[in-house]
Amino acid sequence: MKNYILRGENAVFFECGYSCDNEIFICLDGVKFFITDARYATEAKELINADVSVICSNNLIKDARAILRRFAPKIVVFDPNDFSVSAFNALTYRLRIHFLAKPDFSKQKRIIKSQSELEILKQAAKFGASCFDEFADFLRKNGEGKSEKELHFYATQIFKQKNALNLSFEPILAINENAAKAHALPSDKILRYGDLVLLDAGVKFKRYCSDRTRTACFDENFSFDKTQNFKDKKQQEIYNIVLNAQKAAINAVKIGVKAKDIDNAAREVIAKSGYGEFFIHSTGHGVGVDIHELPNINQKSEVVLEKGMVFSVEPGIYLPNELGVRIEDVVVVGENGAEIL
Repeated sequence: MKNYILRGENAVFFECGYSCDNEIFICLDGVKFFITDARYATEAKELINADVSVICSNNLIKDARAILRRFAPKIVVFDPNDFSVSAFNALTYRLRIHFLAKPDFSKQKRIIKSQSELEILKQAAKFGASCFDEFADFLRKNGEGKSEKELHFYATQIFKQKNALNLSFEPILAINENAAKAHALPSDKILRYGDLVLLDAGVKFKRYCSDRTRTACFDENFSFDKTQNFKDKKQQEIYNIVLNAQKAAINAVKIGVKAKDIDNAAREVIAKSGYGEFFIHSTGHGVGVDIHELPNINQKSEVVLEKGMVFSVEPGIYLPNELGVRIEDVVVVGENGAEIL
């Protein structure tokens, strides 16, 4: 793909090593331009890849149109998710160029991670796991009697590591029946001894994301290890099913296997246990500079797994008003199957 235009922050970062919240990136026959305003121009010139021309602009659309007129390409690929209707109309007005819409073409371009990307993702995963351990220690010592809102606040502080790291997304912290909401918002519910605690959280290291979910029993030995001993038999039963589903899905990861077969491996375990209707989302999603990338690991995905693809494996069971369990790791497809980051 030799002619394309981008406006998504992470997509632009992938292209040139820098991005901000007001930018247009253009590549025409290998010639690359980064257009931004004066607030970001100095930093952009310091951090951006040497083969990219930085343009400080008072009107990004106007300067992008000037570049397009000068090069006059016949076709320019764009992601319709990047542009509002008004911005796209202003950009393309009366230009004799065919703008070819390709949703998520940048995500498709970066679906196979390079070795350097994998090293960053591994480090991000290590930092994320360390934050889980630190938060578990906090809960053991200080968690009982605090609300989900309070615990969410402390989780956010811990995962940010005094702003040494950024968050991949707002942490999800849910107790007992609130964990049945896959993306639960923090409430006033108080943590008590014996409660089920679900934590879904991740960090960004060098712009690359980690993503992990653990479900655990809050007691004197509290940890986010996968070995859990719940006080409640129903909770233990559901937990064991989800854990077995995750193991089955991870074991199914191999070069040449379709993404939908990974989803099916997890879904089959849960369905055979009688809880199929309560597995309400896909088994996983790609992870990179975006927290949700390609490939999608769902029932319909015909994507054939290749070495270097990175995605989450996160089956779950959600029983409304009762409990929810999700267990998640991010894996990379290797020569011998899945490697958990």
